[in-house]
Amino acid sequence: MLNNQGRPTSSGIAEANQHQTFTGNKALMIEEALIFEIGRTDTSGVDFDEPSDTPSMLGGFERKSEIGLPGLSEPETMRHFVRLSQKNYAIDVGLYSLGSCTMKHNPRLNERMARLAGFADLHPLQPIATVQGALELMDTLAHWLMELTNMPAVALSPKAGAHGELCGMMAIKAAIEAKGEGETRRIVLVPDSAHGTNPATAALIGFVVKPVPVRDDGTVDPAEVQKLVGPDVAAIMLTNPNTCGLFEKDVSEIAAIIHEAGAYFYCDGANFNAIVGKARPGDLGVDAMHINLHKTFSTPHGGGGPGSGPVVLSSRLAAYAPMPFVKKGKQGYALIEHENITAFGRMTAFHGQMGMYVRALSYMLSHGADGLKQASEDAVLNANYIRAGLADLMSLPFGNRACMHEALFDDTWLKDTGITTLDFAKAMIDEGYHPMTMYFPLVVHGAMLIEPTESESKAALDLFIATLRDLAISAVNKETTRFLNAPFHAPRRRLDETRAARSPILRWTPPEPIAIAAE
Repeated sequence: MLNNQGRPTSSGIAEANQHQTFTGNKALMIEEALIFEIGRTDTSGVDFDEPSDTPSMLGGFERKSEIGLPGLSEPETMRHFVRLSQKNYAIDVGLYSLGSCTMKHNPRLNERMARLAGFADLHPLQPIATVQGALELMDTLAHWLMELTNMPAVALSPKAGAHGELCGMMAIKAAIEAKGEGETRRIVLVPDSAHGTNPATAALIGFVVKPVPVRDDGTVDPAEVQKLVGPDVAAIMLTNPNTCGLFEKDVSEIAAIIHEAGAYFYCDGANFNAIVGKARPGDLGVDAMHINLHKTFSTPHGGGGPGSGPVVLSSRLAAYAPMPFVKKGKQGYALIEHENITAFGRMTAFHGQMGMYVRALSYMLSHGADGLKQASEDAVLNANYIRAGLADLMSLPFGNRACMHEALFDDTWLKDTGITTLDFAKAMIDEGYHPMTMYFPLVVHGAMLIEPTESESKAALDLFIATLRDLAISAVNKETTRFLNAPFHAPRRRLDETRAARSPILRWTPPEPIAIAAE
């Protein structure tokens, strides 16, 4: 049954759910078995000749047992992984509302450029004379990253945001030790609203983390920073815009306090997507900041990589930038490996993620200065459009005021409904949306952080808002059956998350054969 918008009614959905199929498939929703259940380990989908009796060149590292992989034909293998891919939500499927992660569209132009043979087929050990174009691209990208941030130096090699944090903090540590203060400056200030990687990074390299409370409006109070600074403070790690989706309006004052104390200002640049072309971190007093190319400049994000987190550095830290870096001379471009004697070392083998550099620069050049600025403005506009569209139903922890690139809600509005943030998110899956970021930032109870990015049209935002409004009205009316057992339409139902975390099954084993009773 269809309603007047041509969509299935609840009774029609219930009828469809009750109709079982022999295969377990539901039209194009294929019930996909594990690959070990499809194939047999004693066969192969490809015929190989028996190898000749030749001496092994594996030096004693030969496999001693069967490999244990199922033998499948090429069509079986292809179908299996295509079907699995169709069960994944992606930015190419629909609006991806994860806050703090900036799941923006990856323009296909960038992908095409990254696949050009001159970039895609490079090897890091090629002679420098054969990779002049690649080095020029890296140098051009570095130039624009410094231009957009008003910082004099950049390290391209870090491979992700947290890797970039490590780079920036290691540069700060090197600068402190160069001044002979390595034994005294041991404290790093980290706001309660920071990304979890911030305190982890500081602790990893030997600093002691001291939290900075967040005031009622979701930002850091300079007075609180002033209370904590002293000759034992090495740095502050501040995210701006912060993880509550708000711009730290006192950032310049905080930077001045930190510098007056002889410390350094590390800015978590995860949310640079909100201010590109609008504000330059160098103008705000930042000494080091990582830039997530996979957030701000549209390179692919997810699946554990590939990421890229270049770090821009102020004049106070430029001398401590890690190796290598690109330098242009009379003979062309060179990749400098040993020239900077004050560098703290290397962050990674070779020089980082070349494919990400190509994509990021393609994004910059195709947008231009005005386009990058507009992208930031549109990201902020879209987030505020969602905030305004839901503010009368869903509670805002810091009041109904303008946000930056992401809108933050809490679970106050769900009180006494019997429904939690998790229940609400599971019901979003039934509606065809990946849930927003849940329970983060930690300073907000039952947090729901939504970031639409600049990629989404007004029509896409209107449907998303209407969907969340419909869910919210059901929740307020205590229609718990829609939420407590959701999702109903996903390939798998809700799992016991506590049991899954405590007793994970990480290895598939064949089921015991079913005994057939004798007649």
